[in-house]
Amino acid sequence: MHKLDDHQWREMLQRLRRFALWLTREASSADDLVQATVERALSRSGQRRDGDSLRPWLFAILYRLFIDGKRRERRHARWLAWFGRAEEAGAETEAIVQAQAGLEAFARLSAEQRALLLLVSVEGLSYKEAALALDVPIGTVMSRLSRARGALRELTEGSPTPPALRRLK
Repeated sequence: MHKLDDHQWREMLQRLRRFALWLTREASSADDLVQATVERALSRSGQRRDGDSLRPWLFAILYRLFIDGKRRERRHARWLAWFGRAEEAGAETEAIVQAQAGLEAFARLSAEQRALLLLVSVEGLSYKEAALALDVPIGTVMSRLSRARGALRELTEGSPTPPALRRLK
């Protein structure tokens, strides 16, 4: 694996954690996902081609681990429902605390749209690098990014819903 100094590793881990946090919406799950990503990257460093950039490769590993985890959760939920224990399957992460209107709208986008916007807009990956990380053609990245930006614009252009207030007597 490409040799990184301590400062570069800290920066890379912060970027991976930020990405994982937006995908999972839970700090402990994000930390677990980053740890699994680093473990997989270290154990499979021989599979990475020398010409591949380290950053998109790590984001690709993280995203695939996230998707695999979601598939396992859905399969587990089906088994629980089949055995009549559907209420356990619904125990999902608590709703995100209401934040600024833009962040709230961003959180309402699909995981795929959030991942793409984060990789290109926040992490600064090129379309080509994002395509490598998500294992899709570059044209797909461009069209999905356009749809994600449109969806975000649609969610934010209306007036944000104010938080529900309780009347105190």
